[in-house]
Amino acid sequence: MPLSIQALIAASPIILAGVLLIGFRWPARRAMPAIYVIAAVIAFVVWKVPFSHIIASTIQGLFITFNILYIIFGAILLLNTLKHSGGLKTIRSGFTKISGDRRVQVVIIAWLFGAFIEGAAGFGTPAAITAPLMVALGFPAMAAVMIGMMIQSTPVTFGAVGTPILVGVKGGLESPELSAQLTAVGTNFESYLRLIGAEAAVLHGITGTLIPLLMVMMMTRFFGKNRSWTEGLSIAPFAIFGGLAFTVPYTLTGVFLGPEFPTLLGALTGLAIVTIAARNNFLLPKDSWDFAPAGTWEKDWTGELKVKLDSENHKSVSIWLAWAPYILVAFLLVLSRLPQLPIGGILKTVNLQWQDVLGTGITASSQPFYLPGTILIISAIVTFFLHRMTTAELKAAVKDSGKILLGAGFVLIFTVPMVRIYINSGTNDLGLASMPVAMAAWVADAVGGVWPFFAPVIGCIGAFIAGSNTVSNLMFSLFQYSVAKSLSISGAFVVALQSVGAAAGNMVAIHNVVAASATVGLLGQEGPVLRKTILPTIYYLVIVGILGLVGIYVLEISDPLMGSQIPN
Repeated sequence: MPLSIQALIAASPIILAGVLLIGFRWPARRAMPAIYVIAAVIAFVVWKVPFSHIIASTIQGLFITFNILYIIFGAILLLNTLKHSGGLKTIRSGFTKISGDRRVQVVIIAWLFGAFIEGAAGFGTPAAITAPLMVALGFPAMAAVMIGMMIQSTPVTFGAVGTPILVGVKGGLESPELSAQLTAVGTNFESYLRLIGAEAAVLHGITGTLIPLLMVMMMTRFFGKNRSWTEGLSIAPFAIFGGLAFTVPYTLTGVFLGPEFPTLLGALTGLAIVTIAARNNFLLPKDSWDFAPAGTWEKDWTGELKVKLDSENHKSVSIWLAWAPYILVAFLLVLSRLPQLPIGGILKTVNLQWQDVLGTGITASSQPFYLPGTILIISAIVTFFLHRMTTAELKAAVKDSGKILLGAGFVLIFTVPMVRIYINSGTNDLGLASMPVAMAAWVADAVGGVWPFFAPVIGCIGAFIAGSNTVSNLMFSLFQYSVAKSLSISGAFVVALQSVGAAAGNMVAIHNVVAASATVGLLGQEGPVLRKTILPTIYYLVIVGILGLVGIYVLEISDPLMGSQIPN
């Protein structure tokens, strides 16, 4: 079968998903079951994937779905616990005291606090935590989801303490052949991996500085009373300052310290600097921006998550007690993910695993204690005691959270298994590459020497399919490296472009949108969200693609293996 035909057939479920969700505005609960069936049929009929592998991939996807739903439940439960304890009312008041300007709140809550959560946990957690928090502060649910998805861009390559590089790129690229070549030129794979991380940090540092400004401008354009880009642009000095407060320490950490802590240190530094700046009105415009009254909002802006704080007579909770649960979440996430400590390893010992599902070699597993969901639930329980809540208040929080979870579960039980069928389709009777690799190979053949511009697009497609920078890197790192070597350009730099593109792809990953929407009760509006987040995704891919061409053909970036043989 010609490669072009393979690529077209492999892309058809993705194209159809876009048409249904964005073009016809189907809710994901209608579109994704149909897309799952189509992907399964293509895998079975065209790729000749054994039926047992399709079922095993589906089971593997259901395990992953449980993990996602567990995180969603924990995030919503913590929010609802704070709602019923009165803590959210204090948090909202505290942000208002820093600044009542919603544009400032976006920079601090979404860009910086969200980046910190990404650095600690990754895997969609920032949107799951910040989106409902923003709704509680008075943001429209759709605006909160849109902004929550945009968080998952610059911080993501070094999210979860560097997992997309340390697990994704390493797992996708490392081989005995490559290690031997690196040893022959006087270096090793760990140093090569750090080089890839450093180059990715520089690419993100340049491109990501404008993301908080884009967040603000898109908020004022799509959700403001005047639908104005310029109302967002008017805070450009502060928003760019907020971008630099994160990207400068982020880039320096990535270049000099390695891939574990750029996002964490960048976010912590940025939070300290920008909060002080906002309190002192540094670079802030004289006007203050807010949404129109909630009664005038469009119907599809709001979800089922209702946080009516003003009408509830809660006892007073201090600002430190109110923030203590989120501080505890961040502390426990970092503590459990530092490789130097044994805590993460202990939590991983509880492993619900089905090895060799149906004799296919596919493994489905879940480590519930290690998931951020457990930490979020622990923080909710601590809040119960810390805020001296009643049992009735805790029961109400659990009930409210369960209702929202049901809708997300239905969509994700089709979306994630579809992803796993795609990824596992490389096991087939025809000896074909997996469907994602077939699409990427066709693009590589078609574009030739301008590949550095398109390398981020492949990473984006991988993340769009899988909902994960890490998985995209696992799928495509060796492919990207091989294309680079065939063109006699830097393999490390092209893999860095792959990783950055995969981070951008998280902004349009379907099951990430579903998961974020679920946290604010906005299921059914995934298409409108995707139509908005495609804009910053295109910005990211174009800028990084241009930087890729400049890096290869103007700066002539090289690596230790330039001109060496491609590993088998």
